[in-house]
Amino acid sequence: MNGDELRARARRHLGPHFTRKESWDSEFPVFVRGDGCYLVDTEGDRYLDGLAGLFCVNMGHGRADVAQAASDQIGTLAYASNWGMAHPPAIEAASLIAELAPGDLNTTFFVNSGSEAAETAIKFSRQYHLSQGQPERTKIISREFAYHGTTMGALSVTQLPTIKAPFGPLLPGVRCVPNTLGYVGDCGPASELPCIEAIEQVILEEGPETIAALFAEPVQNGRGALVAPDGYWQEVRSICDRYGILLVSDEVICSFGRLGHFFGHGVTGVVPDIITFAKGSTSGYAPLGGMIARESLVHDLYGSSKGGVFTHGATWGGHPVSTAVAVANITAMRDEKVLDNVVERGPKIKAALDSLRDAHRCVKDVRGTGFFYAIELMADNNSGRDLTEAEARVVLREVLPESFKRTKVILRGDDRGATMLMVSPPLVADDEVLGELLHGIDAMLTDVEKAIEPNSPLQ
Repeated sequence: MNGDELRARARRHLGPHFTRKESWDSEFPVFVRGDGCYLVDTEGDRYLDGLAGLFCVNMGHGRADVAQAASDQIGTLAYASNWGMAHPPAIEAASLIAELAPGDLNTTFFVNSGSEAAETAIKFSRQYHLSQGQPERTKIISREFAYHGTTMGALSVTQLPTIKAPFGPLLPGVRCVPNTLGYVGDCGPASELPCIEAIEQVILEEGPETIAALFAEPVQNGRGALVAPDGYWQEVRSICDRYGILLVSDEVICSFGRLGHFFGHGVTGVVPDIITFAKGSTSGYAPLGGMIARESLVHDLYGSSKGGVFTHGATWGGHPVSTAVAVANITAMRDEKVLDNVVERGPKIKAALDSLRDAHRCVKDVRGTGFFYAIELMADNNSGRDLTEAEARVVLREVLPESFKRTKVILRGDDRGATMLMVSPPLVADDEVLGELLHGIDAMLTDVEKAIEPNSPLQ
């Protein structure tokens, strides 16, 4: 069956995710094979996967060892649950994660996605406080433009108005605080930063005794790869400790090498109470997510007269095949020293993107670290003119999609708070692949400049 036939069947029978009708009506690619950092479509065209799938294919496509691990597990034990029983792949995956996670984050509760991981953290936080005799601690704090998932609890904690609006009312008791946009490096005493002061202000407004948890990403995806300023995370940790609030580090994107470390602690220097993960844990080869909790919290919940059980679970949570894939993936990542590749080449990517910023009037800012970056776009950085709403629509819905097809480099156009281009290559990308990626980005920026005049705003 050729690409046209497959697209026609997809339009009739397949429900697309976060896809506008005009995009679904276009000649979108249908991919049939993956090879390293590349995807191949029905026409045999080869695309560089500059987004690592959706920030997840960290070890690249087409790894025979990971596929073999899945095949062997299916042939041995295709399914068993973790409800009052266990199986070797889940035990081994949880043990391996405990070895790599910081501090006493030693207990992993497996689910199937990042959204489910956030749901799990919300529920655990509430039930933990309930078990400790503080049932009034139900409220959550999260940061402006943060994305924590699409299920109803995770969506409640998410701070993206456009994707929340169709589904209200959501969970009550979620407060929003500023993110770290505009704060980079040494910004003076972190305790005096407005983005820190706002956290304590909200806690005091709501009443510290009502707050269950604070959610934050080591590098925030929403609003474009925001790296926190020096001392920020230490202050957040201090505030949470002061008021008895659980600190949840959402690492669905950031963990398993995206920032050059297995977990965000390598960037933040702070041990959270809970880590949520998904994507890179299996490099996308099988669905898996999870919540890692401090051993002391789990002990306290299970040991309490009001606890004894975490009242949460999922049929597929810790599935044998998914956890076997995770073990193979994480072991290969560790044994092949893939994180060293990120540490070595990440600064080179940043320097190259900074050079593209200097060379293109349409680039407003470049943010990120490791193998995770955002290029924020504008009309003209010489005059300081931002894109109009009409120009932003043209860039995101027409220019960039056509550029991806023309350059055969897949990235992501993002409209969450600004017009941005997200960059997140597989962690195994070498200099040749990264050179091709950067050449494609250069061409995309040129396409934007051809479409958007510097001094004649499109209304």
